[in-house]
Amino acid sequence: MNGTDNNNLVGMSDNDALFKYATEGILLANQAGEIVRLNPSAEKLFGYENAELKGQKIEVLIPMRYSHKHIGYREKYTDKPHARSMGAGFELYGLKKDGTEFPVEISLSPYSTDEGSFIMAFIMDITIRKQSEEKQKNYSVELEKQVKNRTLILEEAIEELEKTKRELHLALQKERELNELKSRFVSMASHEFRTPLTTMMSSLSLVTRYGEQNDKESQSKHVTKIKTSINNLTDILNDFLSVSKLEEGKVENRPEAIELKTLMADIIADMQTMATGDQKIIQQHSGKETVWLDKKLLKNILFNLISNAVKFSPGQAIVEVNTQVNNSTIRIEVKDHGIGISKEDQKHLFERFFRGHNAMHIQGTGLGLNIVTRYAELMNASLDFESAENKGTTFTIIIPQ
Repeated sequence: MNGTDNNNLVGMSDNDALFKYATEGILLANQAGEIVRLNPSAEKLFGYENAELKGQKIEVLIPMRYSHKHIGYREKYTDKPHARSMGAGFELYGLKKDGTEFPVEISLSPYSTDEGSFIMAFIMDITIRKQSEEKQKNYSVELEKQVKNRTLILEEAIEELEKTKRELHLALQKERELNELKSRFVSMASHEFRTPLTTMMSSLSLVTRYGEQNDKESQSKHVTKIKTSINNLTDILNDFLSVSKLEEGKVENRPEAIELKTLMADIIADMQTMATGDQKIIQQHSGKETVWLDKKLLKNILFNLISNAVKFSPGQAIVEVNTQVNNSTIRIEVKDHGIGISKEDQKHLFERFFRGHNAMHIQGTGLGLNIVTRYAELMNASLDFESAENKGTTFTIIIPQ
């Protein structure tokens, strides 16, 4: 733009189509930042009447929070004027006469005439564009939110499917184990039943014969054998019933107030009938007598431990059962002086069907101690033991109160 053209522009009339009918707002300001002229679109944009802004500072069209900084920017631009877009990378706002703010896009272009240096500002109201961008942004945010929600729903559905899959797998595995257990138990039981039944049949015949001969000693010996065989059969049946109930989840811990010393005396009296030869089961108790526990579970545990102690001890051995109660725990010890458990066997002691190498000649299912651990878990009790081969074994149960 040459000087003559600029001069004509400054002195343009209202009939100048380029200035008067431009859809963009056009504003002319001098180096002092004073408004020289506005076209009708600019006046309409800011809500002012014809020539109402002439002579006012350009900052009147800028929100108060930006006007102070704008003065510095304007003075800096005046020192080195050049055509450019204003506020690149920033959001610009104009201020209407009624105080309304609106987003704008501004391009600056310097020019000079004989009357001085001026700045021409082309101003566009970009409210519709901003609304569209905001709408698009909100749409994107909402879309992203929906995607996240659907992804979360999908992840939850997948997790639920995985959980169901795991549960089905565990259920099938448990069913297979139970079927295998039952199959193995039936096989083992059929073998274990044969020996005591054969012994009982043979001893019954001999008891009758010795009765006719009035041989009381021999008769008593075979009655004892019959009693032992019956006990062995009872053990096998009890183990089978216990495992079945545990696997089917039919066993629950139902604590109640009981007199421990009395209960122990009753259990010892029942177990004494299992003792052979001169075996004795002795009991000692210390501490308070009333405790809170499941009587049925405790009986099952003690029947297993005491019957094992009797079974794996010599004919004249003593089995000790000691109970001690304090404010927080019940401690029960079952101690025998029998064949003990080797170091090698101890790590397998609580496994199903495990029989120690030195106990193969003694009848049993190999399930007793596994059952004991399951009952102990139901009571939140700990189970420990100490043993040495040919020196006996001590089992210790600690039940929290």
